[in-house]
Amino acid sequence: MRRLPLPICMMAGLLGAPAFVVSATAPVVAAPKDAPKEAPKDASRAPVTLDDLFARLKAAKDDAEARGVAQLIERRLDRSGSDTVDLLASRAAEAMQAKDYPLAVELLDRVTVLEPGWAEGWSRRATAFYLLEDQASALADLHKTLTLEPRHFEAWAALAHIYMASDDKSRALAAFRRAEAIYPRMGKVHEAIERLAPDVDGRDL
Repeated sequence: MRRLPLPICMMAGLLGAPAFVVSATAPVVAAPKDAPKEAPKDASRAPVTLDDLFARLKAAKDDAEARGVAQLIERRLDRSGSDTVDLLASRAAEAMQAKDYPLAVELLDRVTVLEPGWAEGWSRRATAFYLLEDQASALADLHKTLTLEPRHFEAWAALAHIYMASDDKSRALAAFRRAEAIYPRMGKVHEAIERLAPDVDGRDL
């Protein structure tokens, strides 16, 4: 899920900027030294799958372990499988850094045409649309992202942020809960759920 490359700062959205916007423009952050590493490929050991990584993310014992696994997942999801698409996505990221959001959308339009099955392409275009204040298009692209990769925890957090901005607390809570189910140690998601739940689910008497 790497826009430029992508550090774990999804829930910065709760502090003022939407998570998927922050991650689109953040500087490179090195993985912690103790971050889990993908198993080396050899004849005697099966390669670590994306399913394996999501299972490890859910079972992580502490925040540092969870961040390391999340970064491995991001690297996997960043792979479009096309050099051309990777180049276009890189140029789109540069355009967003330069605040040329229309150009970023134009480049990402090409990305989604060339690789319509790459979930991250739709997620990145959602970022560009949001920065253009086109929330309807951002929501549509986030939903497409989640159709292709239902475990895209950043997309769930981004949906929650947009729903919160439109005061749709019920949908925001549902999206936060989906993000937490995938990535239990993700930023401030649990705190957001605790704040929203009484309003949506009702308060105990």
